[in-house]
Amino acid sequence: MTLPDGTPSHVVIAGCGYVGTALAERLAAAGFRVTGLRRSGGPTRSFEGGGSFAVRSAPLADREALTSACEGAEYAVFAAAADASTDEAYRQTYVDGLRAFVTALRAAHAPVRRLVFTSSTGVYGQSQGEWVDEASPTEPRGFTGQRMLEAEGVLSEAPFSTVVLRLGGIYGPGRARMIAAVRRGEARLSPGAGPITNRIHRDDAAGAIAHLLSLDGAEAVYLGVDSEPASRDDVLRFLARSLGLPALPIDGSTASRLRGGEKRCNNARLRASGYTFVHPTYRDGYGALLAAGEGATAD
Repeated sequence: MTLPDGTPSHVVIAGCGYVGTALAERLAAAGFRVTGLRRSGGPTRSFEGGGSFAVRSAPLADREALTSACEGAEYAVFAAAADASTDEAYRQTYVDGLRAFVTALRAAHAPVRRLVFTSSTGVYGQSQGEWVDEASPTEPRGFTGQRMLEAEGVLSEAPFSTVVLRLGGIYGPGRARMIAAVRRGEARLSPGAGPITNRIHRDDAAGAIAHLLSLDGAEAVYLGVDSEPASRDDVLRFLARSLGLPALPIDGSTASRLRGGEKRCNNARLRASGYTFVHPTYRDGYGALLAAGEGATAD
């Protein structure tokens, strides 16, 4: 947390968005000096733990600004998000962007102990409900997973310790569209077995990254999902019951593509590493959101 001279350790986070900001606040409260990078800057905030959190404007294509922001970084996180769902946007953000970040850390001669990259469970192509873990084949079918897998390969260029955290679908405060849809009576169940989904609460995504930043003997890859893969329909039914609403109707539209299948992601390696989930299942995570009144209005 601190250097020998008492100076707080420096963490640089490329991509200070939904998860990155939660991570930055957590680390700053623990006493780290945190620099968050995004397209526009922001004020510096100090925390009771002695740390600080500053947001700097440093687009991934701005080599000079990126290198300057990386000076003195002992820990680094790449949690940027593409600004469009296109192959080119994914390549620019995850492949070219991560390479630019690694290059900037090297150019700044930063004493990096660990870089964590937030990848995606989309690197897996399994679709028949199989269980997958870190050793499972990665054969993504779409460009999103393909670019993420390509970005993971960029880490081989880094001259320091790196860890990949493959995150499932992220939900949490401010991302409660499913709750809002159930409240409004707009949610519909699948016409067959609903697709298996893998998710993680924002606070656990941030917590897992913080855990992996300083984990001794860390593995190269971890799955960042909660402990219970579940169908979308199971989540919707839980929300309806929790809100005291009647059973949800089935979507009778012939245009509906929701079917059974997909994959089940296993988080055993992350749990074995010592990370304890705040929200180990969707019931815990969505239960906390319901208790906080999330989804009462449209997000």
